[in-house]
Amino acid sequence: MRGALLLMILLISAAPAIADELYGMGGMMRSRNLDADDSSYSWQLEYRQPLGEHLAVSLSYLNEGHVPAHHRDGNALQLWATGELIARRLSLSAGFGPYYYFDTTLPAANGSYTNHHGLGGIASLALIIETETPWLFQLRTNWVNTFGQMDTVSALAGIGYRLDVSGPPKSDHDQAESDVAENEITLFAGRTITNSFESEHSTSLCLEYRRGLLKYLDWTASWIYEGDTRLIRRDGVASQFWAVKDFKQDRIALGFGVGTYFSIDRQAGSSLNGDRLVSMIATMTGSYRLDPSWSLRTSWNRIVTNYDRDTDVIMGGVGYRF
Repeated sequence: MRGALLLMILLISAAPAIADELYGMGGMMRSRNLDADDSSYSWQLEYRQPLGEHLAVSLSYLNEGHVPAHHRDGNALQLWATGELIARRLSLSAGFGPYYYFDTTLPAANGSYTNHHGLGGIASLALIIETETPWLFQLRTNWVNTFGQMDTVSALAGIGYRLDVSGPPKSDHDQAESDVAENEITLFAGRTITNSFESEHSTSLCLEYRRGLLKYLDWTASWIYEGDTRLIRRDGVASQFWAVKDFKQDRIALGFGVGTYFSIDRQAGSSLNGDRLVSMIATMTGSYRLDPSWSLRTSWNRIVTNYDRDTDVIMGGVGYRF
């Protein structure tokens, strides 16, 4: 996932000034190689960055729903080839790439659950309908292959929004001002959800310091309190690097970060196990700047552990920039 972050930063910085696209989609999923063909709901969030007239790259979150013994989702990084069927009205895209998945499943030995992580592949077809406004519509199918695990096919439909292209070129003075690294402190509150079959939850808190390193690169240090879900009672500090991009005259920002989470889980004496102190963290974030100093921010953190205690920590907060 760190490689995906670096690739996104390089693609964002090298991409031409074409409007990016943000999509939300929902539909149905069917598993293909289990003992029985089961179906469930599916939904997807996608950020797409055009690389030219006929190429694009996307980063997406895909939730594959709940079928017996499997609650799976993941992140996909895809390269797209696209062509217009009707000029500025209808286009068809084909995309493929790696899919890193998180599957809550049943182990063979007992009735508890396991958080299984793995790398698969995803191929997609997308039919995109454009309008005279920034709004878009998409019909989508995904084929996910996880090499011996559960393979799926999904059909989705949804709506998208074309984010604006950067404004007119800035003067040297304005460019120098914008290149100065920014600091931001944000206080969050939200909910922790354990990635189990019962989805035990608790209140979460977070204090985050964010530093702009480069135009498309941020770094954060944060303290995260995940609360007590009965399966975990955990808190710790996280360090992440982020691919970020601003829109709407820098009022809206989107980002994706990955890093390391150093934590202590006080449930069942797990704080004594050194191999449980270090986990991976991956986060999607979005912010809206109210004025030069204050902003609103929401973040979805995925804590990836090596002892079957993965969590989603979903929070919103208020930030101060200086």
